[in-house]
Amino acid sequence: MSKGKAIVLLSGGLDSTTCAAAAKAAGFAVMALTIDYNQRHRVELNAARRAADAFGAERHVILPLDLSMFGGSSLTDDIDVPKGDGAVDESIIPPTYVPARNTVFLSVALAWAEAVGARDIFIGVNALDYSGYPDCRPDFIRAFEALAAQATKAGVEGDAFRIHTPLLDLDKAGIAKLAHRLDVDIKATWTCYDPVMDGDSALHCGRCDACRLRKKGFVEADLPDPTRYAA
Repeated sequence: MSKGKAIVLLSGGLDSTTCAAAAKAAGFAVMALTIDYNQRHRVELNAARRAADAFGAERHVILPLDLSMFGGSSLTDDIDVPKGDGAVDESIIPPTYVPARNTVFLSVALAWAEAVGARDIFIGVNALDYSGYPDCRPDFIRAFEALAAQATKAGVEGDAFRIHTPLLDLDKAGIAKLAHRLDVDIKATWTCYDPVMDGDSALHCGRCDACRLRKKGFVEADLPDPTRYAA
């Protein structure tokens, strides 16, 4: 039985694609929203298109919103993406943090949800990220839900919005296992912050924080990783 429409923030990464699969599995009609914020790793936009098609999204909006005009992140500015070979230091907020990104993205998702009569919004934040990124923490999600109740016509009339975070309590191994259970085409997802071109194809660099956490997740989940890494 369909639960109606849900706005799903879909970047094309492993997390957001698994989140979209969870929304569909829960019985929602997926309305996919991808923000083209002029990020460095633009190859993920193609991954988002593939994911939206695979899940039979009722509609897929790719919205231009050029955050490179502000900068302040190695994903939107002329700042090096950190590379390494050891463990990722999760105690610091890394330069890949984009200022207020999830606040901006959820605000856009909220506007679309109210416009089309949807009351459910899915975002793929998870426990591994909230140690570093402040806009992936449970307190932020609860605060945004409270904001939505005060900032919208639907909210003040008592028709509440729900922010769904099916990956919130999972680490990357847990996300890899969930993606496997939901038959996500993992090879088609994109995680890398700094792609390496191999002819006309893009490879995951293998050394940025996102790649190292992705690789570690599949190892700990004891699942094959079909990702093509340059290193």
